[in-house]
Amino acid sequence: MSDTPFGFGLPPEEPENGDEGKKKDPAGGGQGSGGQGGNPFGFGGLPGMGGAGGDNPFAAMFGSLNPQDLGAAFQQLGQMLSYEGGPVNWDMAKQIARQVVAQGTPDGTKDASVGPAEKSAVEEAVRLADLWLDQATSLPSGANTAVAWSRAEWVEATLPAWQQLVDPVAERVGTAMGDVLPQEMQAMAGPLIGMMRSMGGAMFGQQIGQAVGALAGEVVGSTDVGLPLGPAGRAALLPLNVEAFGKDLGVPPEEVRLYLALREAAHQRLFAHVPWLRSHLFGAVEGYARGIKVDTSKLEEAVGQLDPTHPEQLQEALQQGMFQPEDTPEQKAALARLETALALVEGWVDAVVHEAAKTRLTSADALRETLRRRRATGGPAEQTFATLIGLELRPRRLRDAARLWASLTDARGTDGRDALWEHPDMLPTATDLDDPDGFVHREHLDFSELDKMLGEAAKGDAEDEGKGGSSE
Repeated sequence: MSDTPFGFGLPPEEPENGDEGKKKDPAGGGQGSGGQGGNPFGFGGLPGMGGAGGDNPFAAMFGSLNPQDLGAAFQQLGQMLSYEGGPVNWDMAKQIARQVVAQGTPDGTKDASVGPAEKSAVEEAVRLADLWLDQATSLPSGANTAVAWSRAEWVEATLPAWQQLVDPVAERVGTAMGDVLPQEMQAMAGPLIGMMRSMGGAMFGQQIGQAVGALAGEVVGSTDVGLPLGPAGRAALLPLNVEAFGKDLGVPPEEVRLYLALREAAHQRLFAHVPWLRSHLFGAVEGYARGIKVDTSKLEEAVGQLDPTHPEQLQEALQQGMFQPEDTPEQKAALARLETALALVEGWVDAVVHEAAKTRLTSADALRETLRRRRATGGPAEQTFATLIGLELRPRRLRDAARLWASLTDARGTDGRDALWEHPDMLPTATDLDDPDGFVHREHLDFSELDKMLGEAAKGDAEDEGKGGSSE
């Protein structure tokens, strides 16, 4: 997957993180901050069509097809151009994600239905995890049910959340594609605009389908990316991926499953009992989307030169870095809010799970470090956020947040730590993550004395009024 979202450049990195802040190209081709990759939409050969997978989707579609495949190719093209829905062709996204899942992971593992024994093991792990978490957090259980999903079931269950995440970004781009012509010309150019929007929806759908399908082969639950992707109150694990995660760790499978169940159940508690958190995170994504601008001069040039018989020209134009986030304080603030909020969520889960597991699981430290390294080396969360919205959840932020929550537990106890989730204004900021100890030991307001003073003052006023009344 590409490091930049649909060809969007990234805003300049803050130098605070040193080398960790530099973008890394998994394919080996480095690109600087704000640089453009060769294929912004990640368009390769469409799954199941035998394409070679190049930078041009239509060349990939037709270049290596034999006559028997032409009918399928034209059917696929017809679906792309006839789509009349929202900014993303989610039918195509779902179809491609399912096809990617069916192809299996690079190690040759194929998806499989979950059997009764695996379902029972997941239910038991989540039940025990919730018992352990009762002693590590004041937030009550948030999982009404525990489920074991196949990779295909994960795709089906999480697509509604992906739609909420991605549609704001795609809507901004789709609107720009239709607004490049003067108002008086838009009615005359209706079919062309419709085709452009249909193709844009298909391009987003293909990119999302590829990303979600690949992610389904790696995630172990419904909250790996720090967001509640599954239905509320449903703690989920993917037994096939849990097994793959623990394969070479030298840890008993039941301990791996239980540790991952602890993380899933902890996420469920947080999102169930902090009602503003979901909208806060998704709102930060929408705030980022509002800051995306389109280079209309490039888009106008592409539209003016577009030959309807060669629609691949639009794809070629889109590869020239047409979409850029605005380098404004508002845009940087939106990214900072999202990055900080995700770090706080993941840090809290890390700290709470470690507290619950450290005296019960002999492999707790090893599993904790494995998950941190997975994140640091570009695990599924980083790759997906980098692809969709240009955000990399930096490992340094996660570790700082975990240390902050652990220190808060020591200083204020479990109740005092968890009370900070009562309102977003009470949470640590990005600056506080730079100095966790400073936040923990900073003198915080104690309203008990003020309440006592106000109560005494009110009592004194009442007594004075009573005396005044009696003297009359």
